[in-house]
Amino acid sequence: MSLLKEFKEFAMRGNVVDMAVGIVIGAAFGKIVSSFVADVLMPPIGLLLGGVDFTGLALTLKEASGKVPAVTLNYGKFIQSVVDFTIIAFAIFMVIKAMNALQKKEEAEPAEPPKPSMEEELLSEIRDILKEKA
Repeated sequence: MSLLKEFKEFAMRGNVVDMAVGIVIGAAFGKIVSSFVADVLMPPIGLLLGGVDFTGLALTLKEASGKVPAVTLNYGKFIQSVVDFTIIAFAIFMVIKAMNALQKKEEAEPAEPPKPSMEEELLSEIRDILKEKA
């Protein structure tokens, strides 16, 4: 089997396609959450904390000298990333919780027992007749 044919079979499996769609949607969702946090959520929080711009929060480890830029520890961006992660993690938790609830509902509904086959019915009738004669 050629490598190209083997890859084609791998790529066309349902799980791989589903996973690819999930990754694309997840990436788009991540961008939306990042924009929400950076542009909508953090400015009012910064305003409440006295006009703090979180993206500008940094600790200078070494001042700039000549053409060498300053070495900074950008903890404001880190705080923003932590908020991003928290929102995304909570959203994923809620989706998984909903999926588990749906799965439990499906499991909770008892399946109707299968109807006995024609042979089983005939054998049951024969058994009952033999019991009556005995």
